[in-house]
Amino acid sequence: MKRVLPLVLLLACSAPAFGQAVDRQGAKQLSDDLAHYIGKKPFDIGFVKVSVEGDAYKIAFDFKPVTDLLAKQQSFKLDSTPYFVLAKPRKDGQWDVSVDVSPKGSVDFVGPEGPQHIDFSISNNKFTGIYDPDLAAFVNASGSTSGVTMSVKSPLQNVEASADGGAGSLSATKSANGGIDFAYSQTMTGFAETVRLDDPKSGLKFSYNVKSPHAAVDATGKGMRTKPLLDLLAFAVANEDEAKLKANQAEFKSRLLAALPLWERIDGTYSFKDFVVETQLGNFGATQLSTAVGMDGILQNGQIAYAIKATGLTLPQQMLPSWSVALLPTDIDLNFGGANIDLDSMAKKTIETLDFSKDPPLPADFGDQISADFLAKTPKAILGHSTIKNGNIEIAMEGEMTFPGKKPRADVTIDITGYDKIVETLQTAAKTDPQAAQYFTGALAIKGFGKTLPDGRLEWVINTKADGSVMVNGAMLKAADPVGTDDSGEEATP
Repeated sequence: MKRVLPLVLLLACSAPAFGQAVDRQGAKQLSDDLAHYIGKKPFDIGFVKVSVEGDAYKIAFDFKPVTDLLAKQQSFKLDSTPYFVLAKPRKDGQWDVSVDVSPKGSVDFVGPEGPQHIDFSISNNKFTGIYDPDLAAFVNASGSTSGVTMSVKSPLQNVEASADGGAGSLSATKSANGGIDFAYSQTMTGFAETVRLDDPKSGLKFSYNVKSPHAAVDATGKGMRTKPLLDLLAFAVANEDEAKLKANQAEFKSRLLAALPLWERIDGTYSFKDFVVETQLGNFGATQLSTAVGMDGILQNGQIAYAIKATGLTLPQQMLPSWSVALLPTDIDLNFGGANIDLDSMAKKTIETLDFSKDPPLPADFGDQISADFLAKTPKAILGHSTIKNGNIEIAMEGEMTFPGKKPRADVTIDITGYDKIVETLQTAAKTDPQAAQYFTGALAIKGFGKTLPDGRLEWVINTKADGSVMVNGAMLKAADPVGTDDSGEEATP
């Protein structure tokens, strides 16, 4: 039943429409097509039903049969307004899909912490789109809501979340190298969340509020293998029985290979304006805050990248010594990720070795094998050009790390503008604060290793080798580990 999701049902409208007449026979055909991807059981128990609604098909969801089924297995209760999707066949073989239902309801179940209760509502929930069976994707779609609320209550915490409204859009085209290229965007206004934690056993009692008047999500994808993924889903439904899966494992492997690399590239960004986190320790905030991630699919030379950016950053000052406030960052731009990531060889070797007739399906030492193969391709951890700023002080850094022989080798460069300002602040504070005095001594020692650049910046080029040696600006800071020692520096056992 986990597969029975409205999104899957929409994507599973894969039978070409060709302007067919909307009638009871067509409704049965659509039911059969959907069952190909989600199984017949949802239809047999009455969870999903396809009927004729004017010039469209109505795909309706009755949650009561699912609730009754889950209630027999565990304490579970779901009350929800009826939900349905309208799908109308077009003359060009595509489908007009629409939703105009505002879900509202509650969920009760027993979790690890005890009874859980969830209330939810989505006001004026609307969606329209054109679905292309050949692409197994919406070529365009848009949706909106005028308000969202959710409340979660449990023995240890209560959560209240809401948004004033939101809108989103999606488009997709056929990719040159197979699959689809897509673009997705969504905005949300008036986002607010309150979390209250109260754990009598640990004595932890804490609450915080998160607010942002505007939030957005933007994502793009290239070469998403939607059709092979749907085919893989259909195979899973048709081979749920263990005996069938064993008998048809060659086809399973073939379908897995056809779905690779899943996608060529996906990039996404979450962004917030005037983001605030109110806590008992003080407030965290940023006038602009964003997090981004980009990742290649299962390729031989894949890359992954993360970025965190904040401007107008504010941090709680109540718990900090007064002298440190002048050194708190106001802007950050952090970039990190990886390169030379060979997931293709790992995936294909796993698929080739997989054998469901054996227990376990993979050899006991298989994890060690592919781990060694992965490291042999020299994957690289990368620190992209990153900065931390405060007034006239700027810390910039970049570098990379590899793991030859399972031991790290790194090359990192750190530049600081306004280092004298840092030293001056610590020197003044050291007169009254012993902790600042310790930092001042350390700052002077670090400065001694720095190299002054023509523009006045101080620079540290740090090189560490797999033999354990560390050099800063060409000067040996730590010698190589003695031959015959392990990673801890202790003498290895012969």
